[in-house]
This record gives sequence, structure tokens and C-alpha cells, in this order.
Amino acid sequence: MRILNYKRLYMTVGIIGLGLMGGSFAMAIKKLTMIKKIRGFDHNKEHEKEALSLNLVDEIVSFEEIKQADVIILAIPVDGIIASLKDLQDVNKNTTIIDLGSTKERIVSSIPVNLRKNVVAAHPMTGTEKFGPSAAFDDLYKDKVVVLCDLENSGQHQQETAVRLFSGIHMKLVYMKAHEHDLHVAFISHMPHLISYALANSVLQHEEHENILNLAAGGFRSMSRLAKSSPNMWGDIFRQNKTHLLDSLSYFEKELALMKKMVQEEKWDRLDSKMKDANSLHDILK
Repeated sequence: MRILNYKRLYMTVGIIGLGLMGGSFAMAIKKLTMIKKIRGFDHNKEHEKEALSLNLVDEIVSFEEIKQADVIILAIPVDGIIASLKDLQDVNKNTTIIDLGSTKERIVSSIPVNLRKNVVAAHPMTGTEKFGPSAAFDDLYKDKVVVLCDLENSGQHQQETAVRLFSGIHMKLVYMKAHEHDLHVAFISHMPHLISYALANSVLQHEEHENILNLAAGGFRSMSRLAKSSPNMWGDIFRQNKTHLLDSLSYFEKELALMKKMVQEEKWDRLDSKMKDANSLHDILK
């Protein structure tokens, strides 16, 4: 999209949620000349203290004070985003509110009508299994994709502000409808997380799990890494995207059952062919 002359050169940014996503965003935008000050707020007071000591934000303020920022970033679980939007209805008409939630359709449909122009629904396709302010690092967003959903429903000023910020921290912008976003991320993000939790529990429930885990090498560690992710955050995501998550799991269960049958019936040539089909994924992802 075309960026017009930016009227407000220096912006105060307020970040609600000072964990991995919020803290890393603060570190990234600190490098931008357009940023005047970064204020932070988190319901977890220990996170506030830690974020301040790590110099992620310039100051800690109250929720009411953060409403005075030019840009407000919602880097909290999905349910918290929806609740916060209801409490932000009295912000200035020029305020830009950017939510970083991992599901979009439920959030977009929950935006109060009088706040719709203020809000930009975004999902940065990045993250790690770690959480909290100490997990933040300045290159988390660099060269990653950010999906901007239903952007045409945001105000022109808000659109330009969001594009300027995400482009400034070197993200690749993709535009999509909220419904399409939730369908797609169910396959490439939400389903893999749920499978990782299931994989970890399948081993932990085995009576000899300690002996099994003593042998854990690259394969298991790679596949189970996502099981370290915050249950609080991912519980919200699974609830918000239940329908698409279940659909993606059905596809997975069908493929798993098919390959299980090939093993049972010792159809090794067919299994080999299936595995070669799967190899093509990494040619696509290059």
C-alpha cells in the first residue's frame, strides 16, 4: 500500500504485555528514529519490574496512562486482547491500536464499532517456546512475515502507522481476510503446537519415560520443543480457533492412520513413496 507523508514524526508507543512478543517488539522499534518513548504495562508486576530492569521500555505506566500513547500494542493472550479492546474505547481518534494475537476472526468481530478505525489486526508469524521479558530479543521480528487482516476496515492513518512500523523493523507484509488467516494458521502453527503437547505427554505417560528420555536426541527434541510454550497463551488460541484446529487435526489423523496401516501391513514401498512426498515440503519452503 502507498504510504503518505507521515504527519507525526515522533510517536509514543504503549505496549500492553511485556513478555516475549511485547518485549521483543519494544527492542525492535527502539532502533527507529520515529519512536519518541516506549511505555509498558503488564498485569504481572514482576514482568513490569523485569522489563524495566532489562531496559525493554522507558517507563512503566498504568493502563489509563497507556491510553495516551500514539500507538498501543496489544501483546497479550487472545482473550486478554478482546477484553482490553472494550476498555480502550475512549482513546483519541488518531490513536493506532495494533493487536498481535495469533487468531484474528474472533478478535476482529469483537472490536467495538466506535473503535474499528483505530484497530489494526496483525499477526507476526514468529515466536519461540520461551516466554516472559527475559525471553525477548531484538531480532525476533526481523525478516519474518506479518499478516495484516481486513486492513481496509482500519483508518487510513492507522493503516499507514502499522505499515510504517512493521516495515521499519524489516517484516514482510502479507494482507489477508481474518477468516482465511485462521484457516491457514491452524495448519502451520496451531496444529503443530497441539501435536507437540500430545507427543510430550505420550512419552511422559509411559511407565519407563525416564529411561526413554535419557535417549532423547535431535528428532524428539525438535518435535517436542513447542510443548515448552505457554499453556495459558495456547489454551486461548485453541479455544478461539477451535473449528479450524479440529479440521486440521482431521487431516493429520487421516495421514497418520494411513502411514500406520502401511507399517502394520509392511507395505514398505508405499511408505517410502509417502515419505518422499513429504520431502517435497522443504523444497517449497526454501
